[in-house]
Amino acid sequence: MTDTTTLTRERADLIESLRRHRGFLRFTVRGLTDEQAQLRPTVSALNLAGLIKHVAATEAGWVRFAEGGAEAMRRNWGPDAWTRHWHLQEGETLESVLADYEQVAAHTDERVATLDLDADHALPEAPWFEPGARWSARRVFLHIIAETSQHAGHADILRESIDGQKTMG
Repeated sequence: MTDTTTLTRERADLIESLRRHRGFLRFTVRGLTDEQAQLRPTVSALNLAGLIKHVAATEAGWVRFAEGGAEAMRRNWGPDAWTRHWHLQEGETLESVLADYEQVAAHTDERVATLDLDADHALPEAPWFEPGARWSARRVFLHIIAETSQHAGHADILRESIDGQKTMG
């Protein structure tokens, strides 16, 4: 775990924000069984285990981008990517998904502490990115915070729909 007491204020703030929002997301699955974590209690196809997997994979992908650009971010997802990415697969448990997320988080925190926050890379070609746009490592980490926060909100709605538990309040 990265010790934030020796970091610049900016780096410590980024790590603390990441940890806070990850904590909100992890809280939404506290005390659930694997079966409960795979429930779809709303009209959405989202489930809590899938959200954790998605956030971990997204965070890992964006950190690869910050480390090496768009090429480092690419993965061959294949035809069954949606199922693999959003649902527990054979041999996976909520506990194993959370452990994987912890490993991703530890790597991210280390990169926040050590990467040049001003170093940038061209974004991957995609219709949702402005052609030729570049993101700094700082911008990537802010994006990860936003993604995690947004999905923690989705997870909170799912959990409340399952058993009434709320992250706050």
